[in-house]
Amino acid sequence: MLAIDVKDLRKQFRVQKNRSGLGGALKDLFKREYNEITAVKDISFQIPQGEICGYIGENGAGKSTTIKMLTGILVPTSGHLRVNGYVPYKEREKFVRGIGVVFGQRSQLWWDIGVIESFQLLRKVYRVPEEDFRKRLDELVERLQLVELLNRPVRKLSLGQRMRCELVASLLHNPSILFLDEPTIGLDIMVKTEIREFLQKINREYGTTILLTTHDLQDIDALCSRVIMLDDGRIIYDGGLDELKTRWSRGREIHFQFAQVPKLLELRRLTEGLPEVVWTAEEMTAKMWLPHAVNVSEALARVVGGGANIRDIKIVETNTDEIVREIYQSGTASREATEKLAQKEPVLHG
Repeated sequence: MLAIDVKDLRKQFRVQKNRSGLGGALKDLFKREYNEITAVKDISFQIPQGEICGYIGENGAGKSTTIKMLTGILVPTSGHLRVNGYVPYKEREKFVRGIGVVFGQRSQLWWDIGVIESFQLLRKVYRVPEEDFRKRLDELVERLQLVELLNRPVRKLSLGQRMRCELVASLLHNPSILFLDEPTIGLDIMVKTEIREFLQKINREYGTTILLTTHDLQDIDALCSRVIMLDDGRIIYDGGLDELKTRWSRGREIHFQFAQVPKLLELRRLTEGLPEVVWTAEEMTAKMWLPHAVNVSEALARVVGGGANIRDIKIVETNTDEIVREIYQSGTASREATEKLAQKEPVLHG
C-alpha cells in the first residue's frame, strides 16, 4: 500500500505588487495589483509504506510548500494527493491521527509549561488512551534520554533538547507517517547523530514512513535510500541515492600511503591506457583520481601489482553534499527541469 500518492500537484499564490512612493501607496489602497507565483509545478511521486525518502532542493524550490500540502496546512491549486488513503485538506480529523510532523523552526510544544504537560495536552488532542500514552511515552523518553527534561519549561531547553522533545511529541500517537522539515537545523554533530539513529530505529521496528526535507545532506546519506530532488517547483530527479552519486558525481579518489616517497612518472606509467586518470603526490602519499568509467578493481590491481611498498589504501567517494552543490552551481538542475517540461516526461527517474 502507498503511504503517499501525489499526481500533477500544483500550488499557486497571489502576491500583491507594491508600487513605490507615496503615490504608489495611495494607488495600492484603492486598486491592488497581484503577481501569480507558482511554487509547485505539477509534480507526481509515490512513496510506499516503510520508506525513508529524502526531499531536497535549494531554498525556494518548493519543498516546504509540498510538505504543507501533504500535511493539510495548504490546499493545492490543482492535482490529486492522498496520504494514508486520505485527502489531507478534506478529511483533517481522521487524517491527522496517522501523521506526525516536525518543523525544525516551529515548535508544537507550549513555551512556558513543563515538557510533560505539553505531552499530556497532545495526548488529549490526538485522543490517545491513557494506558497507550504511558507505554509509548516511557519508551520514547528512555530512547531519547529525556527523563531529566520532563518537568522543565520548554523555554529553558537547549535547541538539541527541544528537538528531541519535538520528536517525542510527533510520535506520541504512534503515527504511520512522519514528516520532518529541517529536523537537525542548528544542532551539533552529537545530537544530529542521536536523532538519525533514533529515526532509523523507529523505521526499522515500526515500519514508520519518513519524508525528510533538509539542507544537511549528511542526514540524507545516513537515512535515505531514495531521493526526490526539486528545482524551481519541478522534480528533476527521483531515484536511488547510489544512482544519484553515480549519475552526477565526478568520480572518486584512491589514496595510497607508501613506505617510500612515490615517483609520479612511475605511478602514471602503471595506469597508462585508463582514460582520464589523474595522479597527485605529496611526501609519502599519492592520490589517484578515477572517473566512473574506469573500473576501480582494475586500477587498484595495476598499482598494487606494480611492486611498490604500499602501507595503506583508502577509497574516497564524492559525498552527496558535493554532488548537489555541483548540480545547482553548474546550472545542471535548471537545464534538466527545462528539458523535462519540454518533453513532458521524466528526465531522470530511478
